[in-house]
Amino acid sequence: MPTLDNQVALVTGGGRGIGRGIVLELAQEGADIAIGDIDLANAEQTAGDVRDLGRSCSVVELDVTNEDQAAAAIAKVVAEHGRLDALVNNAGVVGKNVGGVSIELTDWDACYEVNLKGIWIMSRAVVDQFRTAGGGKIVNIASIAGRRGGAGLAHYNASKAGAISVTQSLASDLGALNINVNAVCPGLLWTDMWRQLEAMIGGDPADEVVDRRKFFESFLESNCPLQREQTPEDIGMAVAFLASDRARNITGQALNVDGGIQMN
Repeated sequence: MPTLDNQVALVTGGGRGIGRGIVLELAQEGADIAIGDIDLANAEQTAGDVRDLGRSCSVVELDVTNEDQAAAAIAKVVAEHGRLDALVNNAGVVGKNVGGVSIELTDWDACYEVNLKGIWIMSRAVVDQFRTAGGGKIVNIASIAGRRGGAGLAHYNASKAGAISVTQSLASDLGALNINVNAVCPGLLWTDMWRQLEAMIGGDPADEVVDRRKFFESFLESNCPLQREQTPEDIGMAVAFLASDRARNITGQALNVDGGIQMN
C-alpha cells in the first residue's frame, strides 16, 4: 500500500535533478504533487510525468527567497488540492564560482538566500496551514557538504550546514504543533549542479569535457564505500519515508544518503 496515499506535497525546485527524483518518488507513493519552481518549462514537463503515474500535479511559479511568493504558493496549493501535508524544501544553488578566494560575495549571497533563507521563508509560510490541519511534515534537502567544511566550496558548505542547523531549530519550535522537521543529506549525484562544478573545477565548460565526469568519478572512487553514485530516486525514497506516517516519531534529524561517504 502506498505510504502517502491521497496526501499532497509541495516540492520546491522540483522540475529537474534531485527535485524531479523527489517528485516522482512521492507520486509513486500515492501523493498528489505541487511543484514550486522558477523554471516553469522543466516543472511542466515533470508535472506531465506525474500525471502519467495517475496522480494530480500542479505547477506554481515560486522564488523561495520572496516572502510574498511563498505565501501565495501555499495558498494556491491548498486552493487547488484542498490540503497540504508535506513541504519539501529542495531548491538550491551553488553559485557561479568555486575555489577559495575565487568565490565572490555574490556567490555567498546566492547560497545564503536560496539554500538557507529560502528554507526559513517557506517553512514559516506553511506553519499556519499545518496548524489548521493538525500537523504536517517539512523535509529540507541539505547535503553531506554541510557535515564538514571542505576546499573550494566554503559558501555552499556553510549554507548546507546552516540548513541542518535550521532543521533542528524548526523541529524544536514546531514539535508542539505536530509538525515533523527533518533533513536529507545527499551525497554524490550527477546532476546539472555537479556538471556546473565539473566545468568550474576543470576550467573548461565544453560539454565534451564536462561529460567525462573526471572529478566526479575520482571523488566517488576515493570516498564512497559502496562504490556507486547516488541518484535522485535514492533521495526521493528517503524524502518519501520522512514525509510519511512511518516517520511520525522522527524529527530534528539529518539523514545521509551517500553510500557511506560521511558516517555519523
